[in-house]
Amino acid sequence: MLNMKIIFNLRTWALGLGRAPVAWVHPNRANKLGLLPLIWLVAVVIGCASSPAPSPASATASPGALPSANAFGVLVMAHGGSPEWNQGVLDTVMGLKKKYDVEVAFGMADATTIQDAVKKLEARNVRRIGVVRLFVSGESWYERTEQILGLRPGAPAPSSTPPPADAHAHHGAHGHTMAFFRVATNASFALSKDGLADAEGMGTVLADRAAELSKIPAREDVLILAHGPGDDDENARWLAKLDARASAVRSRLPLRRVQVETLREDWPEKRVAAEARIRAFAERAVSEGGKAIVIPYRVHGFGPYAKVLEGIDYTSNGKGLIPHVEVLKWLERQVAALESGAFRAPVAK
Repeated sequence: MLNMKIIFNLRTWALGLGRAPVAWVHPNRANKLGLLPLIWLVAVVIGCASSPAPSPASATASPGALPSANAFGVLVMAHGGSPEWNQGVLDTVMGLKKKYDVEVAFGMADATTIQDAVKKLEARNVRRIGVVRLFVSGESWYERTEQILGLRPGAPAPSSTPPPADAHAHHGAHGHTMAFFRVATNASFALSKDGLADAEGMGTVLADRAAELSKIPAREDVLILAHGPGDDDENARWLAKLDARASAVRSRLPLRRVQVETLREDWPEKRVAAEARIRAFAERAVSEGGKAIVIPYRVHGFGPYAKVLEGIDYTSNGKGLIPHVEVLKWLERQVAALESGAFRAPVAK
């Protein structure tokens, strides 16, 4: 009976249920009765029983815990340019980092920056890498990227890398080597095939840009300008996709004209004719008592268009497709599709 009173009072005290009953046994008396070991045992048992069980999340999560050895990560490839250009991309990609491990490789399929990004992801136990190519055209550098990642034969080992010798070698001024070799990796990859020209959301970007600049739509002509490729058939595909995106501008504003053009800026013999068309469009807008609104269909910035249009009265804010939330949404959709899709391991060397 005495033991039960002690246990009851101890339990009441341990659980904080209120004041203990009067039948409390003084510790000195309990010691004489040989009950202190029992009291301490009961205290320990009650303390453990009254502590809440850890939740599954708190039981498994710990600071600095490594991800799964087969974790998914994201490699974003982007053209790259000035510090401002690069920062614009990094700011946009920041939205992906809330959910994924992300690295950016600047340069048009530059093996050096791709290798660096892959190493950083693998150091965080990423073994499945989704590659999103943040280019206007999904055709740009696709085969070359496969070769660099070892998904297609053709890229040499790093030790035999020759100096860059292609139409974009001059981009080394922006920190790109345009190196071409097969990266060393144990990861498997999934590559996006779409470019920003395929994204319907870019129509919203164009329409927003036009609305920001338009003052008297009935007297304004919008010119949407993109880089453009050298191959004529590929250029025709660029123009068709750009014109589809331009339909959002036509729907938003009662403009006089909306036209798309590619400068084909890295192919001098084709650029001459493109420049003539571009200047003629802007000059016509002025001659008809209005003005041209020029919107670059570029990832970031205005590119060389100010020089092309020098001497003509036109309007532009110089904004490319970023910054705009639609670009982040496109990235998120690309990544989600890659994560749930099939991955390819590098082919045997």
